[in-house]
Amino acid sequence: MRSFEAILAEQPYPLVFATISGAHLYGFDSVDSDVDLRGVHILPFAEVAGLDLGPETLQDMSLRDGVEIDLVTHDLLKFCRLLLRPNGYVAEQLLSPLVVVTSETHKELVDLAPKCLTRHHSHHYLGFSAKQWTLFEHSGELKPALYNLRTLLTGIHLMRTGEVVADLRLLGTRIPYVPELIAAKREAEHGKLVGVVTPQQLSADVERLRAELTEAAESSALPEKPSAKPDLHRLILRSRPS
Repeated sequence: MRSFEAILAEQPYPLVFATISGAHLYGFDSVDSDVDLRGVHILPFAEVAGLDLGPETLQDMSLRDGVEIDLVTHDLLKFCRLLLRPNGYVAEQLLSPLVVVTSETHKELVDLAPKCLTRHHSHHYLGFSAKQWTLFEHSGELKPALYNLRTLLTGIHLMRTGEVVADLRLLGTRIPYVPELIAAKREAEHGKLVGVVTPQQLSADVERLRAELTEAAESSALPEKPSAKPDLHRLILRSRPS
């Protein structure tokens, strides 16, 4: 926690929130995993309305107390724009239960999150799954295999329940080899799939999950479009410092 406090204290703008994302959020971090911190900063009014614009995105990667920390934050305006798109990443970051920094504005964003979720978030998860499968075919590593399963299961759960859950330990209970996959990756970030499950079985399960996600999106009670834009607009104006 001291490592987090140090890097966050050095940031040049106030933080709305900072949460832990990546493998730690997904439930399959390794002994040598870096820590992905994601969040939102707020630029002052002069740096969004004048000629000298402030940074919409800030990234700070450093080694702190032996832990590699990757911090990325977006200005509140950019983050809200991303939140209104079918972007599963930002929804997961906002709703991550691993909260390092919070604020009243963060709590308001969390309250508005359900009004940002649509059935079109399924496209995000299907697209990311396809990319991870390509990575797995080239590397045969545990990491893209786990990312693939996690991504598809998160999407299915979202389509069916309207809830964002990113932890594979909670989502993967119906896939018997998931605990063994997680245990193997915990020991080696770039370990191979060999000996855990056959590529053929994994491929069959991924195809089945992709079909489930497509079907779940078609029958989902989630809306076609987000409805949070007016509320987010007012939140941005109210939160922006002078």
